[in-house]
Amino acid sequence: MDFYLLSNSTCIRNFREKLINLLKHNFTMYRKAYFLLFFSLLLMAACDSPSGKSASQNLPELQPSPEPNADSLYAFVEKQVNFGPRVPNSEAHNKAANWLIDTFEQYGGQVSVQAFETEVYDGTRVKLKNIIVAFQPEMKKRILLAAHWDTRPFADKDEEDSYAPFQGANDGGSGVAVLLEIARIMASQEKPNVGVDVILFDGEDWGEHKDEDMVDLPVGQDSWYCLGSQHWSKNKHQANYSAYYGILLDMVGAPDATFYYDGISEQNAGRVLDRTWNIAHQLGYQKYFKKAPGPQNLTDDHKYVNRDARIPMINVIDYKKDTYFGTYHHTQADNIENISPITLAAVAKVVLAVLYNE
Repeated sequence: MDFYLLSNSTCIRNFREKLINLLKHNFTMYRKAYFLLFFSLLLMAACDSPSGKSASQNLPELQPSPEPNADSLYAFVEKQVNFGPRVPNSEAHNKAANWLIDTFEQYGGQVSVQAFETEVYDGTRVKLKNIIVAFQPEMKKRILLAAHWDTRPFADKDEEDSYAPFQGANDGGSGVAVLLEIARIMASQEKPNVGVDVILFDGEDWGEHKDEDMVDLPVGQDSWYCLGSQHWSKNKHQANYSAYYGILLDMVGAPDATFYYDGISEQNAGRVLDRTWNIAHQLGYQKYFKKAPGPQNLTDDHKYVNRDARIPMINVIDYKKDTYFGTYHHTQADNIENISPITLAAVAKVVLAVLYNE
């Protein structure tokens, strides 16, 4: 039984309030209150049983949405991996950027590049590119979809070599693949009734190395991570740009992926979070989308989009209760073998359903 659903069930809340009022007004009627409490416990089981009417069963019926292609999704990850690690200042980074720009343009997106230079933890200067794509730019109501496209420069959690390069198939590649697939679908089928903007943030995963000293953070910079989203959130590509809400995708391709409610998403975009997870459950993806608390103060791109850009954004990110981000995280195991086309398709289907039900 899902305790989160249970504790927030309307039917249980109503019974609880009735019991409190009853005891306040006439304590001698405790027997009646006891009976109501017992009956409410029975009702709880009915509310969450397969035959009972749960909160998700009372949601509006979903309108049809396109089906993603699992093979296409996997191919998009594979293509990125074949460039090599997409570390800023590298040839692979430049080649991947050119391919991403060309591919989004082929799918009908209006592409702009926000190029900027900044400093990383050891004082090195890096050239970064936020890749921004607009679909149906004439539409006023807009939804923002985001992922990061860079690869961390070292596998600092790897037991064999903490400076080893790695593919970043899941951490970076998977979220980008889902956004490419959504763009491909919108180019070939009827588009949703909203404008869609895609931002591929750069420099999300540079961070610092645990074995090295760091220079002081530049004035106004919050972290050595999320460099692209920190920059964009304070320097938007369009003056006064805003979106109805945003969805960030980060590490969404592992075979055993699980996505929980993170604290920043709950605090800033709770309605979007509930709606997205409800849609996932309506589609049958409870295996991946868990209605339970996850990380509470997660430094990821959505933190700065919420705080500085003032756009409510949720985060769909793989999280494990015991290992936090999984044993592959920031190791050489984050390779193409760690990618499941089935997981990618599930996430893509949920995002498509969200868009096509606006």
